[in-house]
Amino acid sequence: MESKRLIPYSVHLPEPIFNQIKEAAQDRKAASVVRDAITMYFQGSDKFDAGYNKGVNDAIKIVKSNQSANSISVNGLPISELVCAALTTLFKEPIHVQKKARRT
Repeated sequence: MESKRLIPYSVHLPEPIFNQIKEAAQDRKAASVVRDAITMYFQGSDKFDAGYNKGVNDAIKIVKSNQSANSISVNGLPISELVCAALTTLFKEPIHVQKKARRT
């Protein structure tokens, strides 16, 4: 399951790209747009898989935040845990990015 801990990481961007991110993120924070893009890049082998995995992650967040799903138990486990466990089986395999050799 996904960790809620976020670790800051600075990225220097050309001003035109920064402005595009800011514009695209009008209703959301720019950090969220960048975080989603990076997460999608590393979680999917292509754009479809990355978007698919983000959709599964979003569904898990919705289930976890649903008060009713957390208050009803089956065999001693909240329904939210059972549904989230089932949803995690839907993830597509992440890509393995190879690091480029640095010039010395």
